[in-house]
Amino acid sequence: MTDQIHETVREHYAAAARQVLDAPAAEACCGPDCGCGESPAPLDADGTGRWGAERYAALELADLPDAAVLASLGCGNPTAVAELREGETVLDLGSGGGIDVLLSAKRVGASGRAIGVDMTDEMLELARRNAAQAGATNVEFRKGTIEALPVPDASIDIVISNCVINLAADKPAVFAEIARVLRPGGRMGVSDVVADDNLTPAERETRGSFAGCIAGALSFREYADGLANAGLTGIEIEATHAVAEGMYGAIIRARRPGLGETAASGATPRITPVVVTGKGTLPMVAGDGSCCGETGCC
Repeated sequence: MTDQIHETVREHYAAAARQVLDAPAAEACCGPDCGCGESPAPLDADGTGRWGAERYAALELADLPDAAVLASLGCGNPTAVAELREGETVLDLGSGGGIDVLLSAKRVGASGRAIGVDMTDEMLELARRNAAQAGATNVEFRKGTIEALPVPDASIDIVISNCVINLAADKPAVFAEIARVLRPGGRMGVSDVVADDNLTPAERETRGSFAGCIAGALSFREYADGLANAGLTGIEIEATHAVAEGMYGAIIRARRPGLGETAASGATPRITPVVVTGKGTLPMVAGDGSCCGETGCC
C-alpha cells in the first residue's frame, strides 16, 4: 500500500512539474494534472484562493522565478509562520518546485541553509533550475521520501512543509523523522490539510482524492496525537481556511524538547479547529476562474 500511494502521488506531481518545465508560462498555470485541490464545493466566496501561490503575499513572490511561483501547489505559506532566523538550517518536506526553500533561504541569509527533500525527479529538476535562476547559493535539494529523510540526526533548526504530510503513506514515520532530524529545541511550522474529528476516513475520501490533498488528511486529534507520540511538544493546530466541507487548511506548530526537557512538560496541544469570523465559521474560499480558483488547479 505504501508503494502504491507513493507511486500515485509521484505520478500526479511529476505531471504538475512537467507542465511548468515544458510549457510557456501562460500555459503552465492550469491543467487537469496539477496539485492539491480537486474542486471541492465552495461554501463561501470570501477570502483568498485555497491553493498555491495565492496563499503568499505578492511582495514575497516578486523576486522569485515565475516557474517557482507557477509550481506552488500547497495550501498555505509555512515560511510566514515559521519565524525563521538568520543562520538557521531549514528543511522543507516535499519541496516541490522550491518556492518555500527559496523564500526560507532569503530569511536565513548567507550564514543559514535551506534544504528541500522531494521524491519526484521532475520536481527536483524544476527546483534546481529555479534556484539557479534565483541565484540562491545557500540551498540544496535532495531526493527522498519524507518517511525516510536523507538528513542526519539532530541537524535541523526548523522543519517546514506545505500541504505534503497529508500525502504521506506512513504518517507516524513522518512525525518520527521530524523528531529525529530536529536539534534539541528545534521546531516545526507546517501548513497542511486537516479534518474535523467527527469525519471518518471514508467520509474524507468522498471530499477529494489522496493526491488532491484531501483523502489522506488526518483529523485535528489524530494530528496532535501523532506529533505527541513522536515525542514532540508545544503542539498547536490552527485552522486558517476551509478547503472542503469539514476540512481545512491549517497551521501546525510543534517542537522537539530541549536538552533536559521532557515532552510531558508541554504535551497538552492547543487546537483551534474552527476560527470564528465576522460572518460565522471559517469560509470556504471560492474561485473566480483564475489560475488557482474554482478548478483547484494549483
